[in-house]
Amino acid sequence: MPDQASDRRPVHGPPRRESAQKAGLTRGQLTALIVGLAVIVAVALTFPARVWTGLVYFTWAVFLIIATWRLLVILTPRGAAPVARLDVLPRYTVVAALYDEAAMLPQLVERLSRLDYPSTRLQGLIVLEADDQATLSAARSLPLPTWMAILVVPADTPGPRTKPRALNHALNHVTGDLITVYDAEDDPHPAQLREAAARFQRPGHDIACFQAPLRIRVAPGRNGFLERQFAAEYASLFEVTLPAMARLGLPFPLGGTSNHFRADILRQVGGWDPWNVTEDADLGYRLWKRGWRLGVLTRATWESPPTDLDQWLPQRTRWLKGYMQTWGVHMRAPWRLGLRGFWSLQITTGVAILSAAVHALTAAWMIMLGMTAATKGLSPATPPIAVLVLAAGVLAAWLTCWLGLRRAGGRYRLIDAVSAPTYWSLTTVAFFQAAWRLVTQPYAWDKTPHEPDEATVPASGREAA
Repeated sequence: MPDQASDRRPVHGPPRRESAQKAGLTRGQLTALIVGLAVIVAVALTFPARVWTGLVYFTWAVFLIIATWRLLVILTPRGAAPVARLDVLPRYTVVAALYDEAAMLPQLVERLSRLDYPSTRLQGLIVLEADDQATLSAARSLPLPTWMAILVVPADTPGPRTKPRALNHALNHVTGDLITVYDAEDDPHPAQLREAAARFQRPGHDIACFQAPLRIRVAPGRNGFLERQFAAEYASLFEVTLPAMARLGLPFPLGGTSNHFRADILRQVGGWDPWNVTEDADLGYRLWKRGWRLGVLTRATWESPPTDLDQWLPQRTRWLKGYMQTWGVHMRAPWRLGLRGFWSLQITTGVAILSAAVHALTAAWMIMLGMTAATKGLSPATPPIAVLVLAAGVLAAWLTCWLGLRRAGGRYRLIDAVSAPTYWSLTTVAFFQAAWRLVTQPYAWDKTPHEPDEATVPASGREAA
């Protein structure tokens, strides 16, 4: 299959003022930071005891707000109505931007070939980097479906070499009315495109993107601590939190795969930000600021989890670094988000950053209190309300994991709940690494390595974990 070309004017991302390319604090953010710090220092010097008390109560309030939010999310029904099968289907483009994935290509092509969509209405783009000779050779030697083609990203394409840069290059070659993005390890439900197409056809809605749920499938013999915690985390997000936010009409950070867009709207907002290493999270809020909403699908995409800390830590570091970029970019002019958008940004990216920063520190503090009390033979001098607030937060997190895995067809075991704080504490390591990398290497892309699945699980017999 020959490489595709197009003379359409390139899309390179959003304007610099809306991009992570504009690094550092804006003048307004710097002013607010200086004024805020000055006020805090002045109050602390004048009323030191009250400042400490206020900080404690503020922390309790934050924990209670997060716990209450999670309870609201749990109680919000998904409300996914069945969709009718369309007689006339829109043209659909399937994009997979890959790098160093020669071993994954046969599996990916086979899975995308199972999509239940007329080949005459499909366009598939396997997007590869010009210097990735191994993956290029594998792709060119592989028999591709007639609707699928190889698209090479020229080395001189503007921007850092990231996945969103490759996606923007592909966007200029898209012929479909709708576009979806998949990753190398994805196994989408065959009917996912049909569901998205039908939901886009509903009259009178202003949805620019639908996010399919991402579910974790653990390979035989690899059902360990990291895999199960990762599966529970994904289930909590994609089966509980995002459906509730869509139901409540709130924006949310998109997943990096299996999001389905209206191609014309995607071009209008400038595509993906190649300078943001969580381009998916950023794009959800950029769409919202332009008056568009987000929705969710019911047909899932299955993925394999990271199997060891060497895979998990770089991936989580990149996610947190990208969340920091996304939060910083959209806090340049937070009023443009409106109240609901501002709340959503804080309760998603903001809470993710804050939680990662304090998880291990909170756990260490609790262990220290317990050990001190045990060695001294005294009860910990901890206010009961502090224990209740902490317990409420942990219980709410457990419940979202339990409900999420239940919806995904899995099971949240007692050992998973007990070991969850250890997993959460690992995110603190990723937080400090992400903060350092944000300063020293803000646009470096920590790629997650993938391996073909050891066994293929039939669609009718999949389990979440």
